[in-house]
Amino acid sequence: MDSRVYSNTNMAPYLSLFAALSYGVASMAMVFINKAVLMQYAYSMTLLTFQQGVTTLLIHCGRVMGYTKAKGINFATAKKLILVSLFYNANVAFALASLKGVNIPMYIAIKRLTPLAVLVAGFFSGKGRPSKQVTLSVILTAAGVVVAALGDFSFDLVGYSMAFTSVFFQTMYLVLVEKSGAEDGLSSIEIMFYNSFLSLPFLLFLIIATGEFPNSLTVLFAKSTLSFSVIVILSLVMGIVLNYTMFLCTIVNSALTTTIVGVLKGVGSTTLGFFMLGGVEVHALNVTGLAINTAGGVWYSYAKYQQKQNKPKLISDVESHGR
Repeated sequence: MDSRVYSNTNMAPYLSLFAALSYGVASMAMVFINKAVLMQYAYSMTLLTFQQGVTTLLIHCGRVMGYTKAKGINFATAKKLILVSLFYNANVAFALASLKGVNIPMYIAIKRLTPLAVLVAGFFSGKGRPSKQVTLSVILTAAGVVVAALGDFSFDLVGYSMAFTSVFFQTMYLVLVEKSGAEDGLSSIEIMFYNSFLSLPFLLFLIIATGEFPNSLTVLFAKSTLSFSVIVILSLVMGIVLNYTMFLCTIVNSALTTTIVGVLKGVGSTTLGFFMLGGVEVHALNVTGLAINTAGGVWYSYAKYQQKQNKPKLISDVESHGR
């Protein structure tokens, strides 16, 4: 699905809803799949390299066979998007590393700080000051994260540091993706293709320099059980789905909306995380933090709805004409 095709039609609201919901579902599923893989296979960079290679190959074949309208490589565009690729890989690398030492509820809690970081980054990059309600709702969401995190008695300094670093890189990554899609007119599939293609040299260097390759392949083939094979394939497939839906959601909505969707899906992920893949002790602070977090997400949605309702029609018409 090409976001440019529907951006100026009556399908735009449905595309926005589809993008947000699909990203939320894919993101929630991916957290548990990654955790399940890492519990049996520690070579996360090798899996990421496979994922990016498969993504590049599939999109290239789809373009050659006429299944997608994505354009071929343009070196000027690739030069502009190289930072997107670097920030993406740094985000994923630190996120996967943090999952090795942080349980799922606390991992999600820390990642929920991304909306606040996106808000601050947008302000300093000249995007403008958001409304008071939007600002307060995001702060409330972040406050819920802090309260929930206070109930974590299995504190892991390295894991927490990795997660916070991932938040930084994810913020830069989302802002750059939004800017690239708006200014260069790239579709979600095209940005996904450039990101995967540009990632490969960086990832290949990492797995060789760190000694992960070729040991990672030996271990991968040694773990040839049916259950492990299914989890690995799911990881590769869901990684592609997650990338596409995240790019699509960021382009048709905004970086802040994308991260808020991630915050809301995190409520369900956190609840399941208490009981699945190594459950944690339920604490009153966790429940209180989740309630505050949910209230902030609902408040944000209401604030954005009000903004659209109160926005003068003339401005919308001028913006549509400008596109």
